[in-house]
Amino acid sequence: MNRYLLIICGVLSIGVVRAQEDSTHVEEEDWSIYDDLDYAEEGTKSYANAKISGISPARLISVGYDFQGPFDITAGSSMGGSIKDQTANVINEESGRVTSAQGFRLAANVPVYSTNKLIVQLGGQIWDVNYGFENANNLTHPLLRTLNENGLRTFGLNSTIYKPLNEFAFILVQLGADMSGDWSYTGLQPLDHTRYSVAALWGRRTSDYFQWAVGASRTYRAGEQNYVPIVMLNWTSKTTKWGAEMLLPARGHLRYSFNRQSMLFFGFELEGNSYLVGNQNPGFYNNGLQNLEIRRSELRFRTMYQRKLVGFIWIAGEFGYRYNWLFDIDQVGDDGSDFFRGFFGTQPYAFQNQMGNPLYFNISLNLVSP
Repeated sequence: MNRYLLIICGVLSIGVVRAQEDSTHVEEEDWSIYDDLDYAEEGTKSYANAKISGISPARLISVGYDFQGPFDITAGSSMGGSIKDQTANVINEESGRVTSAQGFRLAANVPVYSTNKLIVQLGGQIWDVNYGFENANNLTHPLLRTLNENGLRTFGLNSTIYKPLNEFAFILVQLGADMSGDWSYTGLQPLDHTRYSVAALWGRRTSDYFQWAVGASRTYRAGEQNYVPIVMLNWTSKTTKWGAEMLLPARGHLRYSFNRQSMLFFGFELEGNSYLVGNQNPGFYNNGLQNLEIRRSELRFRTMYQRKLVGFIWIAGEFGYRYNWLFDIDQVGDDGSDFFRGFFGTQPYAFQNQMGNPLYFNISLNLVSP
């Protein structure tokens, strides 16, 4: 792993040096020549473009690798939790040391319908997180065992719909469905544990350099089902050197552009979902526990660098600090039905767990949009 880390750091450092050199010598590509010509048809009604000047190119297809450094984890006791099956055996608290958590990330978000009046994108993602433990053979807690033996993964489908209303106003809708858990690719989890999310925003594109929107979202980014207001803000300075790309509270970044082919970002992202556990490891079932879901959520404070390699192929690297927001376990309904706790609910968790906060890095190759 040290060898791979050195290679990755070398690639990124070369990219930064080249970006500094290219900021004054590379002939910049004018992305605007690829804009949908329907927006400028003479004699027709004008509609708000989905993009603003200087914004980072959207990723159509992405292949990445994510690595987290060592951290401690404590799996909680079943005593005092909201365990519905009172015949369950007591599971005692246990601590372990994770040497690394790593996995590949595949994602796609491709336009399937695009006119000046409507844009529809369909996509999906597969994320793996594999946990390596010190003294793995000595683990007894079923949570630690299933993390070590099976890891966690997500398979999801999503859609984005952009509807301009006129020259300035637009509506943006995002839909998602995820199956997340300790399942293997040969044994998917029950479909009744699929978790759904939706976000809807109304906004305005006031100039070629600024757009904003407000709305609401049903989301699992905080680990458990929640309803939150959301604010989108995309801004580019007139010099196009500085900018901001934000969809709060999910993510927010400041952007510095060396040129149109090289960009540096500073900010954060909230990642999370609800993961069914026990599907592959019998430790929970043997103790009379079923329908358990890890409410996993983490804040990633990061620096990102993106650079064009050739054509529409870009490389992206990020380095930062992963802060554990939530990793507790709930017991849901026998039919997979979930419940709403929100930020102020007092329902106890089945297991309350603690997790340390490591450094991490991520590298990806991306096919981007014009």
